[in-house]
Amino acid sequence: MKRYFRENMPEELGDLAAGLLLDFFLEEVGPAIYNQAIADAQKRMDKVVSELGGDLYRDEFQYWLKEDRKRRDRGR
Repeated sequence: MKRYFRENMPEELGDLAAGLLLDFFLEEVGPAIYNQAIADAQKRMDKVVSELGGDLYRDEFQYWLKEDRKRRDRGR
């Protein structure tokens, strides 16, 4: 913050003012950033969980279908 003020503002920011400004931002803006991060993580987790069935699904009762295919392939 001090560097930003030094390079972009007409006045420099002292240590005390920088600390107080940081405390203000953490208290006022921090929860909004945190809540957005939680919402983003929730959205990502919802997507991962919704795709889980498709990624991990296995057809059931396939033994006889595979055996029939093997027999047909041997008969060729």
